[in-house]
Amino acid sequence: MPRTINHFINGQEVAGRGTRTSQVFNPATGQQSGTLPLATTEEVREVVAVAKKAYPLWSGTTPLRRSRILNRFLRILEERTDELAAVITAEHGKVLSDAKGEIQRGMEVVEFAVGAPQLLKGEVTENVGTRVDSHALRQPLGIVAGITPFNFPVMVPMWMFPVALACGNCFILKPSERDPSASLLIAKWLKEAGLPDGVFNVVQGDKESVDALLTDPDIAAVSFVGSTPIARYIYETAARTGKRCQALGGAKNHMIIMPDADLDQAVDALMGAAYGSAGERCMAISVAVPVGEETANALVAKLEAKVRELKVGPGTDAASEMGPLVTREHLERVRGYIASGVEEGAKLIVDGRDLQVAGHENGYFIGGTLFDHVTTEMKIYREEIFGPVLAVARADSYETAARWINEHEFGNGTAIFTRDGDAAREFAHQIQVGMVGINVPIPVPMAFHSFGGWKASLFGDHHMHGPEGIRFYTRLKTITSRWPTGIRAGADFVMPTMQ
Repeated sequence: MPRTINHFINGQEVAGRGTRTSQVFNPATGQQSGTLPLATTEEVREVVAVAKKAYPLWSGTTPLRRSRILNRFLRILEERTDELAAVITAEHGKVLSDAKGEIQRGMEVVEFAVGAPQLLKGEVTENVGTRVDSHALRQPLGIVAGITPFNFPVMVPMWMFPVALACGNCFILKPSERDPSASLLIAKWLKEAGLPDGVFNVVQGDKESVDALLTDPDIAAVSFVGSTPIARYIYETAARTGKRCQALGGAKNHMIIMPDADLDQAVDALMGAAYGSAGERCMAISVAVPVGEETANALVAKLEAKVRELKVGPGTDAASEMGPLVTREHLERVRGYIASGVEEGAKLIVDGRDLQVAGHENGYFIGGTLFDHVTTEMKIYREEIFGPVLAVARADSYETAARWINEHEFGNGTAIFTRDGDAAREFAHQIQVGMVGINVPIPVPMAFHSFGGWKASLFGDHHMHGPEGIRFYTRLKTITSRWPTGIRAGADFVMPTMQ
């Protein structure tokens, strides 16, 4: 019997009042596991009112006390990683080891946020003018919202809310309707750690709730991760309503393999980066660019053998290296991209469309897929597939490979595998991409750095977490003061120059 998944408002689970619902499925079996209420605009307004009421107390709480609550939350996460990972796998489908890795990367942002008191320190300058002092400080924005995708139901929200809370904001999370249950565990554990009611709320929903968040006058900022068309819509709508916004969009991440690269290392890196989490990562490598025919032939031969050996099965099976896709609709979408690649003339080396997993025939499984001789005009090269499909695009030179990357619509992540320090340095400094790996296939920055791409992969001026996260969730105030000394000089009608 599918269970009902609720909202989390003002410190407790709350049933939805709207008539519209969505279904949640176990991707490994294809069976419905839950029914999700889709919040109405009125319900979203009520959640914002709850957060607004909680804001004065929370923003007035000292940064050190906020930090201690986050530190207790971190301890809970450490102790209950297995429980949270099981929830992720049950609704997303990724293998348990990958779910635990997602949680670990999210916890690193919490660890960073625990140190926020240091990062919230202001600046003081004495005597900017005679007996005039100036000091600058960072203050919270107020009520902020996070709209997060299905592929990382824990890590991506943790890119946002730990930093937002540490800075003194109240946070409203609108998780993906595909895998919403992890958000409720997070909310309960934050409350257990001592977070006051109303400071962190979860509203389940779809576009109606998203639009309600984007247009609510009491929400000061919105964070988003998802596809580029929606990221652009989020950013433009938020901007029209005067909100600060960081909206991370799609990706088409390339990896250049130079002739001098350690080929075995490059192949192992590609296997994890292309097929881990069934390719449902914004930092997945989906285009391999070997330089030179000899490099390409050797790379494809080694990849083909490994892709055919890829162990695909339910995420709960310890032997599985790759689980199912998240929904049946997404499965059909990925199959459509493979068909498109064949129609446009790419050479299909390994076809994963006919994979059957014994005992899970109704699951949303697809095997690893490998294309060779992909050109830059093809749909499978231009568009984000978000599935376990790796395209090999052969380049005749490093210059050609780099030009392809720089000319692509997306600029999220990229990598080069080489032993040549000169080539690596040239690549790192000249490539038009936000996150770059040198012999590192998925260059996701650590939590004390910031995450974000360039071009159509990011809308807004701030990247996520790290120092950029602190800047995004606070605003600068500069105070200039002079105290009476008994000396009066009379009114001054010219522009103050502090002379």
